[in-house]
Amino acid sequence: MSQTYFLKLIGPRPTFGFDMTAGERALMMQHVSYARQAFADGKLLAFGPVMYPDDTFGIAVMQAENEDEIKAFIANDPTVLAGMNRYTYAPMHLGGAQAPRAS
Repeated sequence: MSQTYFLKLIGPRPTFGFDMTAGERALMMQHVSYARQAFADGKLLAFGPVMYPDDTFGIAVMQAENEDEIKAFIANDPTVLAGMNRYTYAPMHLGGAQAPRAS
């Protein structure tokens, strides 16, 4: 039985989402490709950046068979491999989910 997890991607500084260097942006594009593949594979239910004015971070909601799967996903993120970003995560009780409404 799978478990749902909440993941928080923490960048190198609170303003990261607003002041990335070209090299950091290139790594983040690799991260986005990595996340999109996990989404296409049905592992990520939702993901994206949160852009508070004084803090930016990424979030994801992921289903996994066990915690080792979460740890492997984190360890293989290109931005983690490069030593730029880190994650925190916790089990989540998913109360409901639906597809976004068309605008």
